[in-house]
Amino acid sequence: MRLIEKVWFQGHPAKWLLVPLLLPLMLLFMLLSFTRRLAYRIGLLKQVKMSVPVVVVGNIGIGGNGKTPMVLYLVQHLSDKGLKVGVVSRGYGSKAPHYPYQVNSKSSAEQAGDEPLLIFQRSGVAVVIGADRIQGCQLLIEQGCELIIADDGLQHYRLARDFEFVVVDGKRLFGNGLLLPAGPLRETKNRIKQADCVIVNGETNWQTTAENLLIPVLTMQLSASKLVNVKTGEQVELKSFLEKISDSEYKVNAIAGIGDPKRFFNTLAQCGFSIDIAQGFIDHQAFSAEDLQQFALNVPLIMTEKDAVKCASFAKENYWYLPVDAVFEANATENMSTVVNKIAALANNTN
Repeated sequence: MRLIEKVWFQGHPAKWLLVPLLLPLMLLFMLLSFTRRLAYRIGLLKQVKMSVPVVVVGNIGIGGNGKTPMVLYLVQHLSDKGLKVGVVSRGYGSKAPHYPYQVNSKSSAEQAGDEPLLIFQRSGVAVVIGADRIQGCQLLIEQGCELIIADDGLQHYRLARDFEFVVVDGKRLFGNGLLLPAGPLRETKNRIKQADCVIVNGETNWQTTAENLLIPVLTMQLSASKLVNVKTGEQVELKSFLEKISDSEYKVNAIAGIGDPKRFFNTLAQCGFSIDIAQGFIDHQAFSAEDLQQFALNVPLIMTEKDAVKCASFAKENYWYLPVDAVFEANATENMSTVVNKIAALANNTN
């Protein structure tokens, strides 16, 4: 983890030096952010309303909060209702030949970005990337999409939205509560009150505060049931994989290039894995074969699905990834079903 992230989320002693130095920049960022949002609110800057409903899944901070599993959850459950769903994304770090760019079966992680490629491979729905979300949405509409999910589009105010999800990391929450660059937040915590639904990823002690919100606050867990070989695509049930390695003399190794690598390593431990080497990388790490040379070939190397799409071209037979799905407890599942029905009704009313 980078030093600045330790300051944001762990209260590293360097905060006494870095935060005062960064406060002027934070105040400038706050002013620009507030002015921009106000300009859209009073009409100085125009929002663009698409001809189909747009559902935003985003967060008020930086880093991985669980947005991608939530996007996949919505894609699946809205598709199950007979809707043709598309996904639009910024495509962070992508180097596509043109924009807007539609992700396809021949796209690489370098072209499409890791998360858009993951979403396409898992769901099979149309996924379009580009900085101009309006153009991306229009391309999806031209292909017959009846509802669009905007991945990480909370601050893209030019795109009008019909429903907003804010995803909150139940463990890291809002860090030190400050805005960039003194803290990890893109907007203040008050922004959450203007969303339509809050999804908390994992158990948290934030629920007491969340009870003051007048919008649904639902707790999501990430569930894993199998491992997939990055090179061959072989799928092995988690229980069978654990039984197999328990008879051997070695543990497993693990890597994670996500917002909070420790969360992934803890997940592996909870699944029953004994980890020898656990190495975290920066979020959206552009992996190369050289990055993973240190790991023994006779020991399973387990990674996230997001990392796997970037390692596929040079994968070894011992590379495995752990796909996860968003699940909700009984009461939350019922509430989530109500929310999904509400969103589906938006599309049906448009049609």
